[in-house]
Amino acid sequence: MKLMVTILAGGLALTAPGFAQTFAPPEGCSAFLTVQSRGCRVSHHYRCEQDRPGEQWRSDFDQEGLFFSSKIDAEAQWIESYEMFPPVKQMLEPNPADPASFSDLLGGADSFDFALSRDNGERTRVTGFDRLTGQTVTIDGIALKQTRFEFTERDASGTVLRRAHGNEYIHPDWRLFFAGPSRWDAGDGNELAIDGSPVSFVFPGEPGFLATEPIFDCDAILSQAPAIHRLERASHVR
Repeated sequence: MKLMVTILAGGLALTAPGFAQTFAPPEGCSAFLTVQSRGCRVSHHYRCEQDRPGEQWRSDFDQEGLFFSSKIDAEAQWIESYEMFPPVKQMLEPNPADPASFSDLLGGADSFDFALSRDNGERTRVTGFDRLTGQTVTIDGIALKQTRFEFTERDASGTVLRRAHGNEYIHPDWRLFFAGPSRWDAGDGNELAIDGSPVSFVFPGEPGFLATEPIFDCDAILSQAPAIHRLERASHVR
């Protein structure tokens, strides 16, 4: 896929010595938001001319560089995503049993039941819910609605691969989810507490827009980063 190649090439350039540490969206795409979050992650949100109305992308960086990218639609469904090391493409399968719906969530709650296929042959099923708590949280001057979520991902045989519960945040106008404090289980029954909450929202023209270096919790989180990223990048956090 042309877009995937562009993203990977950009990521390699960004991590190579001598290159400016800023993210360049693929050709035909325009970035509108950079988010510095807890857990040593910075994310860039952008839209592309060739995509359908309402679709948008997010690319995530940690201290090692670009590690994940995903596209959602107007209902915040994961349409496709890419892990970088090793490269794996994941797609939403057609005709989900219960499609995720951002519109339903704005009305109070949304359940979901859908399948994902990876180009390495893996197929998984994701079930769960998002529910508004009724609380509004202001972070860096941006008002976000708080949600409560639970989800479970199983392989084709029904074995639990990961499950999580906790809080996230949404911005109704941007139709975006942001991570929050949560607890994750990688299928072994042992829960890991994670807080990937946004700390700083950076817009075009502001210092730090498109910067690829995360700035929050990086020293404290370094030893846990691989485990955290494996869980979060495979989650329904869109």
